[in-house]
Amino acid sequence: MSTKGRWQWSEVNKTNFSKIRSTIEAAFYGNNVELLTSRREAYKKAIKSPGTIVTDLPVYKPELLNLDEGTRILLFNDGATVGRFAGARKIIGMPGVNEDALAEVLREAVYGTRYRKMYHAISYTGLHEDFMVKNHILIPEGFENTVYNWLLNFQDLTPEYAAMYERSKFLNEPDIYIFTDPDWSHPDFPGGLALFDPKNNCAALLGLRYFGEFKKGTLTLGWSVGNRQGYVACHGGLKKYEFDGKKYVAAFFGLSGSGKSTLTHAKHNGKYKITIVHDDALVINLEDLSSIALEPSYFDKTSDYPLTSDDNKYLLTIQNCGATVDEQGRIVPVMEDIRNGNGRAIKSKLWSPNRVDKIEEPVNAIFWIMKDPVLPPIVRIEDPVLASTMGATLATKRTSAEKLLPGVDPEALVFEPYANPFRTYPLSEDYEKFKVLFEKGVECYIINTGFYLNKKVPKELTLEILELIVERKANFVDWFGGLKILEIPGFEVRTSDYEYRELLKISFEKRLEFLKNKDVENQGYDKLPEECKLSIQSLIAYL
Repeated sequence: MSTKGRWQWSEVNKTNFSKIRSTIEAAFYGNNVELLTSRREAYKKAIKSPGTIVTDLPVYKPELLNLDEGTRILLFNDGATVGRFAGARKIIGMPGVNEDALAEVLREAVYGTRYRKMYHAISYTGLHEDFMVKNHILIPEGFENTVYNWLLNFQDLTPEYAAMYERSKFLNEPDIYIFTDPDWSHPDFPGGLALFDPKNNCAALLGLRYFGEFKKGTLTLGWSVGNRQGYVACHGGLKKYEFDGKKYVAAFFGLSGSGKSTLTHAKHNGKYKITIVHDDALVINLEDLSSIALEPSYFDKTSDYPLTSDDNKYLLTIQNCGATVDEQGRIVPVMEDIRNGNGRAIKSKLWSPNRVDKIEEPVNAIFWIMKDPVLPPIVRIEDPVLASTMGATLATKRTSAEKLLPGVDPEALVFEPYANPFRTYPLSEDYEKFKVLFEKGVECYIINTGFYLNKKVPKELTLEILELIVERKANFVDWFGGLKILEIPGFEVRTSDYEYRELLKISFEKRLEFLKNKDVENQGYDKLPEECKLSIQSLIAYL
């Protein structure tokens, strides 16, 4: 799905040149801009960038990653902020967002970079000729590690992918353009500004250093394109199980820290042949239910991987971790979130032995990963309306991947529709698309990876449950309101107990309140159909 790198001016399409788009794209053509055409070039810049720690750990099989032999794993650290800041996001087209005022702020930000060298890098979002979008990013000198990380996280312009892009399906949309200045500051935006003009495929990331802002900022626009073109935008992981001549495709949706990546990459002790599309970013074709990865690499937490972990063999770069010298005199990273929370690393696609860019087989099941303590370890939903509504009220807890405002309780239960805080279009569009998936026969489950009441749901139990479902051996029994559960020793569901019913009722009443608030927030921008509230009310009525 190739995009248009150049516009053909006419009276018909001149409206595509928005204030934001024209300001951002023009910056790419300044005489202070240097084009970086490959990961190799970016690496050479990054190792000379002030503050870079060149570890003594080699990159595994660099020749397969468009890198030179002898490439080392680089470590670079930010300051106080080591997570994404949702409060920085402003989306053109949403109620209350003043495009004229923000365009003025942006013009000044672009002007402020005129005496600095700027790096222009190019990549692709989407790794199959059925869905490919070209990305451009502009990053100031001094942030060479950010450029390098961006080219590692997304697909750079190798001959193979450049040829694929040329034969990919054409899309009458412009390339993605992103202007950035991590050093920018403004009294009206103390936490930075992430400005998106999704209809014109452009953004500005200002005053933001954490690499996750650059990764998710690019994906935000890629998902927006996919949504417009008949795909389901997915902040999730997807894998295919093969066993005894059978196949089963499962998608997992959850915020960082929910277990999404763990479940996606679980090998199940070799019981199945596992094929992975991705653990974070993909799209599902609404027609044939096939799935396509949006990026090749993995941006993973380092908290669960000590230096001795075999998984570290596939590291490319590390962010926000310590460093030390080991007994062999090598500079090595200090992992496990000792320096700060949310230490991160980019891992190569070689981490997954059976990694593919597209799975042709249709998705069989969607798993909403929740940390709602009143829900048992597994729940099955068969009604498409309720299934999509529960995705719209996905309950979880915030993690160290996010920068929280003072006074926000990180342990409080929150709702994040479809585990995707990066949506740039009305929530109803996601609701309708997921409902179509369920109407087409895709199964729906809720997995609780947190605590059920006061008892932790172990990872081993979750994996056992998945195996039962994949092998069609799960014996679900009726619970209430059309919901079904598994009877699991040690996690008995006592709906007959008054206190437990009251806890359930409170949980679903919170969902209902969340949906009602959507009717009025931002002038009803994210309002959902009345059937959503009715589906939750029907559950409350049983309690």
